[in-house]
Amino acid sequence: MRSIVSLTVFPAALLLILASIAAAETPNLPLVRVGSKSSIENVILGEMLTLLADQASGDARHQSALGGTQIVFAALKKGDIDVYIEYTGTLSQEILKGQRVRSDDDIRAALAKLDLVMSQPLGFNNTYALGMKADVAEKMKIQTISDLARVAKSSTDPQFKFGFSDEFLKRGDGWPAVKVLYQFDNVPTGLDHSLAYRGLHSGTLLVTDLYSTDPEIAKYRLKILDDDLACFPEYHAVILYREDLKDRAPQVLQNLLKLEGKIDNSAMMEMNTRVRIDHDRDVNVAGDFLLSKLKIETQSGEEKKWVVIGRDFVRNTTRHLLLVFCSLSAAVTVALPLGIWAYEYPKVTHGILGIVGIIQTIPSMAVLVFMVPLLGLGVKPAIMALFLYSLLPIVRNTYAGLNEIPANLKESAIVLGLSRQARLYLVELPIASRSILAGIKTAAVINVGTATIGGLIGAGGYGEPILTGIRLADVSLLLQGAIPAALLAVVVQGLFELLERLVVPQGLRLARGD
Repeated sequence: MRSIVSLTVFPAALLLILASIAAAETPNLPLVRVGSKSSIENVILGEMLTLLADQASGDARHQSALGGTQIVFAALKKGDIDVYIEYTGTLSQEILKGQRVRSDDDIRAALAKLDLVMSQPLGFNNTYALGMKADVAEKMKIQTISDLARVAKSSTDPQFKFGFSDEFLKRGDGWPAVKVLYQFDNVPTGLDHSLAYRGLHSGTLLVTDLYSTDPEIAKYRLKILDDDLACFPEYHAVILYREDLKDRAPQVLQNLLKLEGKIDNSAMMEMNTRVRIDHDRDVNVAGDFLLSKLKIETQSGEEKKWVVIGRDFVRNTTRHLLLVFCSLSAAVTVALPLGIWAYEYPKVTHGILGIVGIIQTIPSMAVLVFMVPLLGLGVKPAIMALFLYSLLPIVRNTYAGLNEIPANLKESAIVLGLSRQARLYLVELPIASRSILAGIKTAAVINVGTATIGGLIGAGGYGEPILTGIRLADVSLLLQGAIPAALLAVVVQGLFELLERLVVPQGLRLARGD
């Protein structure tokens, strides 16, 4: 059994060393951690901040598409990131709700108490809106949200469906406010923002939430309904950063603030269109804007597609292996003793198996959300979540393998005069090794697939291209993560087949015909 532990711990330790070297700060350059939400627009602006920080001799790291507002803002407060793009309406209505902020000065005063600073607006207002296909709106004579509410109340059509992004459904400045002000009775469906547009186009949805700079508005010929009761506030984009950034990296901050007042709605919509519709790289779009509008030349550059794909594959593979090996090594170290205790002490058997079973039933997304406030963003919470998900198969198979050993074999070991510890290590564990290894193999394969959710919190790995592909509706990008993840699962399966020949006693393998 020592072979199993060694073959998981040593690769993990090596990967940790490599990751530490790769993550080390560049000498004499201030580290600036840029964050972005999981919207395409926010990722583009995050790349823009990263390029500006690098251009000002900063060591910039972009943790892109970290999730919704609360996750990214919490990361900023905690210090996991130093800067990201936020919106004034989101600050007043969602982040600082209940503090009665009515102006930008009120927002700045409230943020100052958290050691955070808000820049001047960047120039565009990306407000919320409700939209539907223009021809459908014209047919139903719907021009305003009040018109929509009136028609919705009188309609008995089962196709009269509302579909909103999950964040819009829960935000105080989203559906809850619209529902109360316009007195809607409809029960909307929650789904990903990018998928809602396809629902409108196919006719499975009638109404969804929009951002005023979304390129799909023109692509799908959508009608933005007039907010005639002024439910939605203005959402001016601003740079939100930690106050200590002005002392740690003053030149970087000065460069970042050059964006103030420089991006209008048409420019932002054009950039969104290039990324979301034309599938251009967000870093190239950000670099082109800085060069054309601010005359700032950055290191973005146009690279050959296959060079980019190759570099991203190496980076994502290294990070994915790091997540899998570290979590699996920790799980083997903890789960093997738990399985043995469950076998040795019947009084705690149900408790141990019950706890690891309950952990397995918790949705992976819920585990990640729970871990982020405790461990921050990035690799740590992802490894912890994967570790928890690895416990059940290893504990269960260890217990089952030991518990199912024939009684006559146990009695033979006793007759030979072996101590309890000797019987366990020299007889019982070797006999149960096939079952134990099968549990570790199951945990490893599960980890390879589940590790893709690490892309949601900046942990990297194959989940990064998968999630980006989903947001951009780019199948080729999605496959750049899905195919390697599937192949890695097959490789792991094969490696454990070879490992079985090293760990499982020859007699057991001959009995099975191996």
